[in-house]
Amino acid sequence: MNLRTDIRAEKRFLTGQSIPSRRRYPRVEKTHGVWIYWNWKGREDTSRVRDLSTGGLFIETEEVRDLDATIRLDFLVQEGQIRAKAVVRHVKPGSGLGLKFTALTEEDGPRLTALMTRLASPSRSRTNSN
Repeated sequence: MNLRTDIRAEKRFLTGQSIPSRRRYPRVEKTHGVWIYWNWKGREDTSRVRDLSTGGLFIETEEVRDLDATIRLDFLVQEGQIRAKAVVRHVKPGSGLGLKFTALTEEDGPRLTALMTRLASPSRSRTNSN
């Protein structure tokens, strides 16, 4: 263990500086009301989206899938049809799956951006945040 590194992290925390994120894409964590329908090898399910970024998402499910399994996604949102393919990157048994987008149609990209903009907006009405 390198104590010098630990001390630097503490100093950043104490001075209010943020520690850089490892994430490539910023994520939206307040995704109340966002659900997806997903399909894997003929098995279908509907799950709540816990967080979302342009790189992927985390879905709540009891189902466990293999790492690198390919899943087809359909978002159930007011922005319109958003279809994507993703691969499983993280499995949290009993909690959910971390998915990385691998394919998104040219038409669905702007809808995903609109969805993220709506979710990130601080002026979102409370009726949209169930």
